[in-house]
Amino acid sequence: MSNFTLHDLEKRVQERAKASADASYTRKLLDQGVVHCAKKLGEEAIETVLAAVEEDRPRLIAEAADLIYHLLVVLEARGVTLADVEAKLAERTRQSGLTEKASRERG
Repeated sequence: MSNFTLHDLEKRVQERAKASADASYTRKLLDQGVVHCAKKLGEEAIETVLAAVEEDRPRLIAEAADLIYHLLVVLEARGVTLADVEAKLAERTRQSGLTEKASRERG
């Protein structure tokens, strides 16, 4: 099993964001703007859902990897870090998922 983490990927996205668009797909995406990055994220989300429904495990793994990468690109485009997301997740673990979801639906 690999020791590669989401934080490693986040660091890689941040590094590649500083490269030229000629050498970095990440920079090329970011140069096209957050709307483009978000559309790519949406495409990957759909592909991930389809792979899950089709019960295609290898494809699901590959699409999930693409989805996570594109999510990190969108977060980078908006200046949001994994630590920010982790803090929100930690906050939510203080109550049950059903209670937390209900609180978001009301407000």
